[in-house]
Amino acid sequence: MVNETVFTIMAKKPQRGKTKTRLCPALSQQEAVALYEALLLDTITLVADLRWADLTIAITPPESGRYFESVTPDGTLLLPVEGKDIGECLAQVMDTLLGMGYRKALALNSDGPSLPPEYLVQAARYLDDKDIVLGPGHDGGYYLVGMSCPHPEIFDDIDWSTERVLSQTLERARILGLRAALTPQWYDVDTPGDLARLQADLKHLSPDNLIHCRKFLAVNKLNFQPD
Repeated sequence: MVNETVFTIMAKKPQRGKTKTRLCPALSQQEAVALYEALLLDTITLVADLRWADLTIAITPPESGRYFESVTPDGTLLLPVEGKDIGECLAQVMDTLLGMGYRKALALNSDGPSLPPEYLVQAARYLDDKDIVLGPGHDGGYYLVGMSCPHPEIFDDIDWSTERVLSQTLERARILGLRAALTPQWYDVDTPGDLARLQADLKHLSPDNLIHCRKFLAVNKLNFQPD
């Protein structure tokens, strides 16, 4: 532990037929795998560039450690997680990281690397006087969750993978008496429209940003329309 704050990226090993299926058939299964890996690698870079926070990766399936060792910076802590849903995995991650002595633990999706870094700064600062911070997604979920004390019950009774995730989580926080804060809304790349938005965003970012996504798009000539 180098810093008091840690970010963990919730990541799955890319697999044909299981990765970014909502982008198929607009993409082939192999293209979907390649895109997800590009998103993952650029998300890792996003967090690794935060010198004031440590980087960990929560990996699924648990036996995929060798793959993640090959794509992460040397010394990155890998946390194998397994559960019936993302809520159980998030609860495991928060309990583990806060139990290690971190003062602030934040979990981040692996497929939204165009997220402005200042949103991550803001999220960590909110935890100075809030119990939980959430980053609203454009689809009714959230791209980020953070806390300074374990609250596994915040992940109970949530209809995961629906547009109700954020609203239900905020209601759980209210019932539990937790002080919640929200960062600005952002998006994950799940649909052809999301990929079109990423392409548009890249035009306004430095060429040094999101280099893996840029390489994917340069090789695969795609022309999608935003949702």
